[in-house]
Amino acid sequence: MLSAQPIFTIEAELEAIMSLGRTPVGERRIIGIGGGTVRGQKFNGRVLPGGADWQVIRADGAADIQARYTIESDGGARVLVDSVGLRHGPPEVIEKLARGDNVDPALYYFRTVMRFETGDPSTDWLNRIIAVACGQRLARAVRLDVYEVE
Repeated sequence: MLSAQPIFTIEAELEAIMSLGRTPVGERRIIGIGGGTVRGQKFNGRVLPGGADWQVIRADGAADIQARYTIESDGGARVLVDSVGLRHGPPEVIEKLARGDNVDPALYYFRTVMRFETGDPSTDWLNRIIAVACGQRLARAVRLDVYEVE
C-alpha cells in the first residue's frame, strides 16, 4: 500500500541529454542533474548539483531509468537518492516530450522505485523505507511525486 499523499515532491533541473549512441542494449544516454527543490510534509530541501540519470532507450521505445543524486534538507542533512524506473508511452507522446512540449502525465507511464541513504539522525527514517514516484517530464526538469510504500 502507498501513502495517501506524497511524502514530498522533487523538481530536478536537467542538463542537456548526452547520447552515447546505439549500443547492443539500446541507445545510452546520460542526463546531468543541476539542482532543484524538494517540498512536502515530511521533507523540505533542495536537490544538489552533480547527480545524473543514466538511461537506455530500448528497441520498444521505453526508457529504462537509473538515477543517483543527492538531496539536502533545509536543516543540512544530506541524503543519497537511488532511483530505478521506466518511462514509456505512445510514440507521438514521447516525441512531444523529446521536443520539450508540456504533456499531460496521464498520457504516458513514468514510475520509479526509490531508496535513500543518509547518516543524519534527522532524516534516518529514510534509510528504512522504499518509495515509489510518479513522474512528469518537463522541458528542462522532471517532477516526481514520491509516495512511501507502507
